Amino acid sequence: MADTTIPSRSTQTTTEIVWPRLGLRPVALLGLLALLIGVFLFSLTAGSVRIPLDNIITILLGGQPDRATWSNIVINFRLPKALTAVLAGAALGVSGLQMQTLFRNPLADPFVLGVSSGASLGVALVVLSVGASGTAAILVVSGLLSNVSLVVAACAGSSVVLAIVLLLARRVQSSITLLIVGLMIGYLTGAVVSLLIYFSVAERVTAYIAWTFGSFGGVTWSQMQVLAPTVLLGLIIAHVLVKPLNALLLGETYARSMGLPVQQVRFWILVSASILAGAVTAFCGPIAFLGIAVPHFCRSLLATSDHRVLVPAVTLLGATCAIVGDMIAQMPGSETVLPLNAVMALIGAPVVVWVLLRRNSIKASFAS
Repeated sequence: MADTTIPSRSTQTTTEIVWPRLGLRPVALLGLLALLIGVFLFSLTAGSVRIPLDNIITILLGGQPDRATWSNIVINFRLPKALTAVLAGAALGVSGLQMQTLFRNPLADPFVLGVSSGASLGVALVVLSVGASGTAAILVVSGLLSNVSLVVAACAGSSVVLAIVLLLARRVQSSITLLIVGLMIGYLTGAVVSLLIYFSVAERVTAYIAWTFGSFGGVTWSQMQVLAPTVLLGLIIAHVLVKPLNALLLGETYARSMGLPVQQVRFWILVSASILAGAVTAFCGPIAFLGIAVPHFCRSLLATSDHRVLVPAVTLLGATCAIVGDMIAQMPGSETVLPLNAVMALIGAPVVVWVLLRRNSIKASFAS
């Protein structure tokens, strides 16, 4: 089956030659950075209470705004939510890019391949399995220890599912079949979660269902002390892997001929993707479509498959898309808050359709 997202060797070489000559790589990345900063500052001004931009900057610099209550709104509510969106968008975008390269599949991402479902199961095992004990429930949902336990559980669940999918990918040649396997794993983990919900107390069930809608607004500063270092660790590993990811673009056989330790690279991609998807899922819920949409946006925008460009670009654009999606969900000027996953689906689902239509033959995709 032809893979439309993996370029030929000649295409890759041409791309790497054109970018330095045109000098567009740093310009494009600086443009994405400027866009992220602009959207980030605008998100701090928008909401049920509109705060002027000059007051936002004053608050961020430690000064006193025109109204004392504005400082509390920005520091304790809007700023942690915006930072969470930045971390989550960057993490999901980069993990989606890693999976699309590793599996050589344009529709791979943590949500579609069931990795987010595995992380959700890990969170459910921590939260719902102790729901019958009031003391245990309080221990799980509060304090630094509980935050770490949620991240560990989510990362463990996502890594187990990703390891299963990676093992099956060695036996399954069809991309569509692999996606179906991922969906089935998602249904299987969903069934286990349903059983946990059935035997849990009502308070824990309500909290878990609200968590599944997805939100960037529930992360506190104490939780940020766990989320931020975890995501940054996953992103650092991803940036270290840019050259091995470029080698994998041309297939494992070519990568081995270049002396690349493929098994070791697979392991570290597994670690990075699990950390990124697991940490975000633990604190923000299962966020769909960002992992699929953002890498394709960057490939089309920058006209390259070079991970030296794509990884930082996906980091910046993923953060920007997450903030924009959160602002749409918050509906500035209104008290209504939409489910974040519904908004992300409106953005990401058309991208999935577009990717399918770009294929030379959809029929051939199913026949392979």
